[in-house]
Amino acid sequence: MARGEVSMCTPGFALRVVQSRWFVVYASIIVMAASGSTYIFALYSKVLRSKLGYNQETLNKLSFFKDLGTNVGIISGLVQQVAPTWLVLLIGAGMNLAGYLMIYLALTRDARRRRPGAIYTQLYLAIYGDDAASLVLLVAWLPAAFNIFTVYTIRVLPYARRRDGGKPYNTPFYHFLYLSLALASYLLVMIVVEKQVQFSHAAYVVTSTALLIVLFSPVGVVVKEEYKAVSQLEESLQQPPAIAVEEPKAGTAGKGDDESSSPPLCGGGGMACLTNMFKPPALGEDYSIMQALVSVEMLVLFVISVFGIGGTLTAIDNMAQIGQSLGYPAKSINTFVSLISIWNYAGRAGAGYISEFLLARYRLPRPLVLTAVLLVSCIGHLFIAFGVPQSLYAASVIIGFCFGAQWPLLFAIISEVFGLKYYSSLFNFGSAASPAGAYVLNVIITGRMYDAEATRQHGGVAAVGDKICKGVVCFKRPFIIITGVTFAGALVSLVLVWRTRNFYRGDIYAKFKVTPAAASESESLDGKNVEMAEETEGKRKKQVVNDDLY
Repeated sequence: MARGEVSMCTPGFALRVVQSRWFVVYASIIVMAASGSTYIFALYSKVLRSKLGYNQETLNKLSFFKDLGTNVGIISGLVQQVAPTWLVLLIGAGMNLAGYLMIYLALTRDARRRRPGAIYTQLYLAIYGDDAASLVLLVAWLPAAFNIFTVYTIRVLPYARRRDGGKPYNTPFYHFLYLSLALASYLLVMIVVEKQVQFSHAAYVVTSTALLIVLFSPVGVVVKEEYKAVSQLEESLQQPPAIAVEEPKAGTAGKGDDESSSPPLCGGGGMACLTNMFKPPALGEDYSIMQALVSVEMLVLFVISVFGIGGTLTAIDNMAQIGQSLGYPAKSINTFVSLISIWNYAGRAGAGYISEFLLARYRLPRPLVLTAVLLVSCIGHLFIAFGVPQSLYAASVIIGFCFGAQWPLLFAIISEVFGLKYYSSLFNFGSAASPAGAYVLNVIITGRMYDAEATRQHGGVAAVGDKICKGVVCFKRPFIIITGVTFAGALVSLVLVWRTRNFYRGDIYAKFKVTPAAASESESLDGKNVEMAEETEGKRKKQVVNDDLY
């Protein structure tokens, strides 16, 4: 092999790929994709109701606890603070496997025919045919398998500082985005085709194979990036390292320790804590946790999360019963759930880019985009409330998109307004509000009103099991209420728009920028420090590269 060339057909290179930064990103995406099973509750909720004799309120309580575990990451975050990442993944795999296996054992294999949505659609039909309870078995073992496969891959990595002082290299992120768009487009096409054409089991195997090819195609991006990185390392090792020694400047000793120490959660101790709690810094600066939690901005975001996300979660979890009450066939109900999954992704992927474009071009406050999303979601709720013929397809698209769009907007606003120092804690507090809204809107309002109407239709007999409610009236009153509270949430969000208008008119990224002089000094110091390390590490790295690649 010629000098400087890198062989990809070696165990050493394969190991480097699996341990590379970009494979960590890809593995994280795969784990998140596998966790999408939480959004297909509507597909087996009907089976749970009929087999276990639940009423709608009890069924909605189950969906509430599902949403609670999905959106409250405080416990896993605390475990992550004291345990390695691989242990967190194993705990998640064990809990997922145990939880869904218990549901599977409760349902057994004589459950009714159902089909999952989005990615699970093709895999389920190709592996298990059309056995309903096997859907639960699939969502039990598949996410657990992905977690176990990535336990030694997903880990915390240090930030890769660029020695040349250039912009961060984000090209692979765009490649991942384009491939995910291709995957979403493929799934959307398959949803439409499967509704028009009756597929055989062999056809599902073919479509699932194509799905897996698209799903694992980002591995090619990872291999390309790692090959490029190793080639550049080989070239740099051919050049003699430069040695530079510089005495530290006076007064710099211990500076790093001072900067790295974290202030208390409330910004002080004793009376200073209470005083600082109600004296927050300017918007965009680093708030303490208590300063953020007692701020008007966080209160508004909490209300938006309760009313906005809580309402869309209610629609998503009740989609099977909504379609059933309006007289849609089972195949159409499966389509609704799949559409919600696809447009949930579209909302997550598109909302951030749209809001960023409007902010950069027109200085439009990001909370105003969130207001618009809440208003659009009201249209989907009204479609359900009044049972407009064939409108549930449009309602699924609107609700799925708005549900997905609210998350990146909510998290972006939290990071921009309250700073990044305690972002990992603050974004969990923001997302924890949505299950509270889901409990009130889903269990107390929707579940009880549905059961009351179903009981009335069955002559006063408790509506459990197969005794269901039929007609527009089943969900009319609940979704009129949901529309009202969502609209109220949109009005409340205008308070946040008003309070942050001046902040978003300025340069919200100014604190992340450095002057040319500071950048030059930082680059010089970083370069000298790296050059000093190169002399001692050069021989070892070169030997490792030669052993792994050749």
